[in-house]
Amino acid sequence: MLRRILLALAIVLCGALGVATIAAAGLSGGVQAPTMPAVLEPPAALAYAPGADATGIDPRQSATVSVTDGTLDTVTLTGPDGSEVAGEPDAERTSWSSTEELQYGTTYTWSGSATGEDGVVVPVQGSFTTLSPESVVRGVINIGDGRTVGVAAPIRIQFDEHVEDRAAVERALSVQTSVPVEGAWGWLPDEGGGSRVDWRPREYWPAGTQVTVTADLFGVPYGGGAYGAADVTSTFEIGRSQIVKADAASHRVVVIRDGRQVFDFPASFGLDSDPRRNTRTGVHVVTEKFADRRMVSETFDYDVMMKWAVRISNNGEFLHAQPATVSVQGSSNVSHGCINLSPEDAKAYYDTALYGDPVEVTGTGVELSPRDGDIWDWTLSWEDWKGLSALSS
Repeated sequence: MLRRILLALAIVLCGALGVATIAAAGLSGGVQAPTMPAVLEPPAALAYAPGADATGIDPRQSATVSVTDGTLDTVTLTGPDGSEVAGEPDAERTSWSSTEELQYGTTYTWSGSATGEDGVVVPVQGSFTTLSPESVVRGVINIGDGRTVGVAAPIRIQFDEHVEDRAAVERALSVQTSVPVEGAWGWLPDEGGGSRVDWRPREYWPAGTQVTVTADLFGVPYGGGAYGAADVTSTFEIGRSQIVKADAASHRVVVIRDGRQVFDFPASFGLDSDPRRNTRTGVHVVTEKFADRRMVSETFDYDVMMKWAVRISNNGEFLHAQPATVSVQGSSNVSHGCINLSPEDAKAYYDTALYGDPVEVTGTGVELSPRDGDIWDWTLSWEDWKGLSALSS
């Protein structure tokens, strides 16, 4: 038993001595301790949108360069003339994006630098090219900024070429109003060499409505290689509500302003017995007015000057002064299609007329139609009007 205890103690002492010897050897340099490998920081990696040497790029697309494992030092995007495109980096300086629209058919070049987490500077470089349209098409809004118009005024955008992809264009259009107004876009037959689209409220505009129309047309594909030339916008106001009720059967013209009758004029309308001379029944819209207007017709052989002429259709219909028919105004229809008033009454109405005022003609045998000129939007029912939208289902 004693021998076993002494043997165990000897083994423990030897083991301890061995550990001490190894430790001492390590301290004296006899045995090297293992070393950890150095940690390498990653280099900067750049990504571009559009990609390098990309072509046919939509100019509405924002150009972006971004970096991983680093930060952007400087970034410049320039056109071929050296002009710089406006842009901003993010807060961490890991990306930069352009903030202005690019141009058609232009090559843009990147320059600048980024520094990686490894401390190595890498260049920002490369280029891309935007698409080149076969043609660019301009759109013009009929109602200019700051105008005041009547309650039947449609918003019209007239294009200088035919528009094939009307749905794409219509998606780029919007109307904002100060009070809720239901309305819809409707495409009318091309006129003046180009397409046209009107926005009409379901009912007459509420008086005093503030309206902003926005057409984000730049970069929109119109079809056939054509694209929108520029964005257009207009902000205007709907004035007082003035509605003219012109009844050929009773030979009267009644003017109602903001729900109150302000005038009741005797009048003479187009000759009842000749359909060519009938004043057209339907909702006409005032488009322009003239203190003096020359009126010419080869069909009916006249060339005369008339005063206080308010145009209500492009087929030649006006409300105007006609001293020659004063004796029958209020009792008989004898004109060539215009609505004749006395000089005093014509002046009184002329002074109050605004672009977009409705003139509701009744009591004749011929309906107003697209053949009669510029604005016939109100001759259609609401359901038929909505059917003219390129987005109607």
